[in-house]
Amino acid sequence: MSKTEELSFEEAMEQLENIVEKLETGDVPLEKAINYYQDGMNLSKICNDKLTSIQTKMTQIMNEQGDMEPFEIQEEE
Repeated sequence: MSKTEELSFEEAMEQLENIVEKLETGDVPLEKAINYYQDGMNLSKICNDKLTSIQTKMTQIMNEQGDMEPFEIQEEE
């Protein structure tokens, strides 16, 4: 697993927001902008994969319960 895949959703989103801010300034050289864009796309994929995984887990929990009652997510220690 690479270092980027070990990021939490929040960490990946924060890095993605930082990249967007840098690109929005317009003061980034073209080659650096391309690198930022590629990094941003990778971070976007990580966030999407994590959200998809959570959605699958939530669906399984709701299906196991037989209804849509509130449930608690146990935090990892």
